[in-house]
Amino acid sequence: MAYRKKAGLILKYKPDIVIVPECEHPDKLKFNSGITVPNDIFWHGTNQNKGLGVFSYSDYKFKLHTSHNTDLRTILPLKVKGEKSNFILFAIWANNPMDRKFQYIGQVWKAIDFYRGLLKNKKTILAGDFNSNTIWDKPHRVHNHSTVVELLKKRKIHSAYHQFFNQVQGKEKHNTLYMYRHRNKPYHIDYCFVSSDFSAKIKEVEVGTYEDWKDFSDHTPLMVSFDL
Repeated sequence: MAYRKKAGLILKYKPDIVIVPECEHPDKLKFNSGITVPNDIFWHGTNQNKGLGVFSYSDYKFKLHTSHNTDLRTILPLKVKGEKSNFILFAIWANNPMDRKFQYIGQVWKAIDFYRGLLKNKKTILAGDFNSNTIWDKPHRVHNHSTVVELLKKRKIHSAYHQFFNQVQGKEKHNTLYMYRHRNKPYHIDYCFVSSDFSAKIKEVEVGTYEDWKDFSDHTPLMVSFDL
């Protein structure tokens, strides 16, 4: 929350695109003097203080795909156009209290089925807060994290982090969440899944550390760079 107060911290990494779950409405984004203003913003949500924001700090522009399913709330299929690349970005904040049976990773599971026509093995990125990890898989539940990973794998879409660091789902050596900012409650719940063409061009993957981010958020940023 309060991205307006934290944008400067993120901008040090010179991002092209930033995905911010729990982001306030653009009308509330009064950035401090000297902070670079985004070239394009897409925001969606029902709470003016807590929606899903996507920011461009490059020539990339966003347009919501006409197939957007409003029942899937904050899983946004965006058409991204830029000088270097055009692609489909699924900006994700897997959170829908109105759909208790399919809360969190169930939202992503539903999205994979609904948007199956958009999920290609090329020019596709799914990134954001999935609120999930294989360690929380429940027996006999179809819509769990491992199932989502396998469904994406069948479409040749893989986690950039796990590919870059050669990690196994559920045994990650880097954490993206420290619940309630407690160091002894670490989890990996933020992801960037990319299609095969992006996989081949991964240049760097970095996860922010607890020490650097504990004063600002219970999450640390997951940063993925591509050599386009």
